[in-house]
Amino acid sequence: MCDERHRGVLIGCGFFAANHMHAWSEISSVTIVAVCDRDEAKARHFSEQFGCQAFTDTKVMLESMKPDFVDIATTVSSHHALVTLAAKHTKLVICQKPFAETLQDAAEMVRACEATGAKLVVHENFRWQKPFRHMRQLLDEGRIGPTQFLRLSFRHAFDIYARQPYLAGIADLALTDVGLHLFDLARSLMGDIERVTCETQTLNPRVAGQDAFQALLRFHSGAVGSIECSFYSRMEPDPFPQTLAQLEGTRGTIELLAGYELRITSIHGVTNENCEPSVPAWGQRPWHLVQESVRAFQTHVVAVLNGAAEAAPSGAHNLETLAVVIAATASSRTHQTQIVKRTLEQAA
Repeated sequence: MCDERHRGVLIGCGFFAANHMHAWSEISSVTIVAVCDRDEAKARHFSEQFGCQAFTDTKVMLESMKPDFVDIATTVSSHHALVTLAAKHTKLVICQKPFAETLQDAAEMVRACEATGAKLVVHENFRWQKPFRHMRQLLDEGRIGPTQFLRLSFRHAFDIYARQPYLAGIADLALTDVGLHLFDLARSLMGDIERVTCETQTLNPRVAGQDAFQALLRFHSGAVGSIECSFYSRMEPDPFPQTLAQLEGTRGTIELLAGYELRITSIHGVTNENCEPSVPAWGQRPWHLVQESVRAFQTHVVAVLNGAAEAAPSGAHNLETLAVVIAATASSRTHQTQIVKRTLEQAA
């Protein structure tokens, strides 16, 4: 393992970026040397809290700090310009999801990093949540055999708009905010998606766009999947921010139940495991599931920087996840099944 200390910078000092900074502070081989935000007060707050320099101009920061990696934690409309700029000044670029608004923008960002040799990693943290890391391990061990069915369910009524009010105005909210995570998670467990059929709903009267969807997937392997998401499902206790899952193989089933219980049914019988992550010193319930996954993702990024791992997911890989979201959106409007490969080809 490389003992090199990596110097990083963060762009965007908003609500979720605090999780990035806290998690980076726990990784001994990383130092965040500067942060940048157009709002000087936000940048100053982060710099004082985490002991780094503050900037309001990204180009000035990159030219003066010469970082080993850049962590972009801004909204999607800024990603194209920031990734393209960062690719010229660093070894590795991390981009928050949604990666891009269009496939064309996403492809241009991938090419920009390829042109300079910078590695591009997309911050998709659902696949890095502790229960799903363990589920992936069980699959790799062959505990339930080849997969044939997946169900993912992310349904809650937690007020996600209180700290991120802009979400209420997004037209395709559920698909672009959490759908991306769920489709990436499905691909990490089951492989690439061939086609998708999707229906959406608008449930919360405070929301301008759709805040719920149901998607039926066919994977290239022949397996099928069902993904459901709702931001307005009233349950007690509210499972937020957990994703529940059922993964069936030819020799058994893995179920992720509320309360982080993992039930494994195989030829050896039934076993139950608790996969609740620990609460970081800087974290709190119920956010600890997400907060721990951010640190797990960032630990993976360090492995990528050290040449010990391939980016998961890379920018190139995330292109197809974005294509699934676009295909699902088209399906919800046309009420027709969409072929993911055709969506990719139409954008080429």
